[in-house]
Amino acid sequence: MSLFGSIISKIFGGGSASAQASGSHTSETPTVSPAATGAGSGSSGAAAPSTSGAPSSTSAPTGSAANVDVGQVLSDMAAKKGENLNYKQSIVDLLKLLDLDSSLTARKQLADELHYTGDKDDSATMNVWLHKQVVQKLAENGGKMPADMQHA
Repeated sequence: MSLFGSIISKIFGGGSASAQASGSHTSETPTVSPAATGAGSGSSGAAAPSTSGAPSSTSAPTGSAANVDVGQVLSDMAAKKGENLNYKQSIVDLLKLLDLDSSLTARKQLADELHYTGDKDDSATMNVWLHKQVVQKLAENGGKMPADMQHA
């Protein structure tokens, strides 16, 4: 499973997003593809069919994710974790909150998945970009994002 697919699965839970993300590699790529096209966050359901991926794979996670309050899910996870993590601004802390690999190698893999074109050796810049992209893509996949996580 791709790292972004794991993020989707952890946040959107055991619904069809999780089942599809763990079922095959084809479901992970379409999850990233609509976001890579720059689809607006409010119209992910409408944008998915026009995406040149596998629209049928994308529509199920989008439908189940549309009602997920990402802020509440992450807040609940943070409360259970008992650690003070700055997941609203830090990709490293967000990955730690989700119990995912937050190593530089893993973040470079995520950067590849999300089509980062900058210098991956400049980890600070890459990390800021990654967090912005993950937040944007969660919203594009139908997740309700809190205002304090959205980047300008």
